[in-house]
Amino acid sequence: MPPRQRLSPADRRAQLLTVAAQLFAAHPYDEVQMEEVAERAGVSRALLYRHFAGKHELFAAVYQKAADQLLAETRFDPADTLVEQLGQGLDAHLDYFVANRNAVLAANRVLAGDPVIQTIMTNELDALRARLLGVLPLADDSAREALSGVLKSWLVFVQVLCVDWLTQQTCSRAELRDVCIGAVLGAVRPLLATDPAPDWPR
Repeated sequence: MPPRQRLSPADRRAQLLTVAAQLFAAHPYDEVQMEEVAERAGVSRALLYRHFAGKHELFAAVYQKAADQLLAETRFDPADTLVEQLGQGLDAHLDYFVANRNAVLAANRVLAGDPVIQTIMTNELDALRARLLGVLPLADDSAREALSGVLKSWLVFVQVLCVDWLTQQTCSRAELRDVCIGAVLGAVRPLLATDPAPDWPR
């Protein structure tokens, strides 16, 4: 065990989350043990459990931090075209999915249906939907509700498709990205005042 460092509670929590994120990314959920997290962090198990009641709580905190970071990295810049904005958001998520395959599969497969994990996912998808609604050219206010429902379904579609892609890469990453972009453009065009992507398909 490395020598223990004195850290503030907030810094210690951040350190534990970093170590845990690395382990959840490198190993399947069932193989990650709290004892190893404590050892890697250079703390006692008692201190780890003081911050997190168990592995489920630790994983949920890791996944919440990841969701917050992805939202921070997904900025829809009106200076870019819609296709560029969608591509940037998809790339940020795919980068995380590829680098943290085991954690993503744990959240979507091992812990599927877990209310805490599902709430984290739902909140992130709702935030992304709100941002997309803010950059799309609505025909009128009556189209907002219909468009919101379409975007909600599309975001779930993308999530399921990307998780499946992690387990069985039947297409390239570029093809996956284009499928996701093409799907949402085809779905929202009938509801918008103007074509949001006249440059698509290429």
